[in-house]
Amino acid sequence: MPYVFLFLAIISEVIGTSALAASQQFTRLVPSLITVAGYGLGFYFFSFALKSIPMGVAYAIWGGVGIVLVTIIGFIFLKQKLDFPALAGIALIVIGVLVMQLFSKTISH
Repeated sequence: MPYVFLFLAIISEVIGTSALAASQQFTRLVPSLITVAGYGLGFYFFSFALKSIPMGVAYAIWGGVGIVLVTIIGFIFLKQKLDFPALAGIALIVIGVLVMQLFSKTISH
């Protein structure tokens, strides 16, 4: 169940971040409300994930998966392009999360 909460936290934060781009510095009401709700729910669900997953591990997964999802959303919907060094950096983040998940003894499965 803790990974379900972590997944919900990641999705909520990604929705909040995506709406933040549309809020135009909090001048548009609906995207601003979605941003606040997304971040609020993200931290709420993250707090439940932290009951069972070590904080550093949970935060690494949250950050890594969030970066990848926000990058994909930016590419598809906002037409944001990434150069090779940016893609390589994101790949290294994904590899780091996978190494933690597959080989770390600090993760409780």
